[in-house]
Amino acid sequence: MEYLLQEYLPILVFGAMASALAIILMLAGALIAIRNPDPEKVSAYECGFNAFDDARMKFDVRFYLVAILFIIFDLEVAFLFPWAVNFAGLTDAAFWSMMVFLGVLTIGFAYEWKKGALEWA
Repeated sequence: MEYLLQEYLPILVFGAMASALAIILMLAGALIAIRNPDPEKVSAYECGFNAFDDARMKFDVRFYLVAILFIIFDLEVAFLFPWAVNFAGLTDAAFWSMMVFLGVLTIGFAYEWKKGALEWA
């Protein structure tokens, strides 16, 4: 039983330190935070509409479209990076499968560009 407790001791110490740090950071934020922000701080920022307004108001869908496009092309980098790191050890099939993947993404990007999904005006 004592041996089992010795193995879990580092986990308990880590959990206690993480909890203490979380509490300290929350208290520091509550004590140091600015209580009355200026109007510029609470104004609309990049989303195109006021943050404190009716939740049922109409908004432009292009903002969400750009976010979805960013996620899609960000995933491309997530798949491309490990492939590029191990490039020397890849077979021809791995190379051509990645070329097909990049080709599909390029076609999708050209389609989005043609449809005007990347234009703000």
